[in-house]
Amino acid sequence: MKKTERYCFPAVFSYEEGQEISVFFPDLDVATSGVNDDDALLSARELLGCVLYGLEEDGEEIPMPTSLADVQVEMNERSVLIDVYMPSIRLAHVNRSVNRTVTLPAWLNAAALERNVNFSQVLQDALKELLGIGTVQKGI
Repeated sequence: MKKTERYCFPAVFSYEEGQEISVFFPDLDVATSGVNDDDALLSARELLGCVLYGLEEDGEEIPMPTSLADVQVEMNERSVLIDVYMPSIRLAHVNRSVNRTVTLPAWLNAAALERNVNFSQVLQDALKELLGIGTVQKGI
C-alpha cells in the first residue's frame, strides 16, 4: 500500500502575553510551543511529522483533518494549516549512510588531512546546521 506523501492538519496558535506561543492540533490532541511564530511553526511541523509517523508505524488510522474554515478559535488564537512531507520524516528514521562525492581545493584537502579531520562528520554537522536540524533529529 502506497503511503501518503504529504499531510496537512489545522493547528491553533494561542498567544498569551509573556508566554510562549502554544500550538494545538485538535484532530490529533497533541500540542507544542515556540518562542516566536517561526519557532512555533517549526515545532508544530516537527510534532506533526513525529505523531503521524508513529501512527503509520503502529498501523493506526490517521484521522481526516478538519477543514481550516471549521476550526473554532478565540480572540487570542488563529488557525494555521501545517503541512509535513512524510518521505523526509520516514528517511530520518532510517539509520543508514549513503556515499556522496565532494570536490574541494587540494590545499584544503591537505590541511584537513594534516589535522586528521573526519570529512563525513564535518559534512554531516555542516548540513545539519545549514538545514536547521538539531540534535533532536539524531534519535529519529
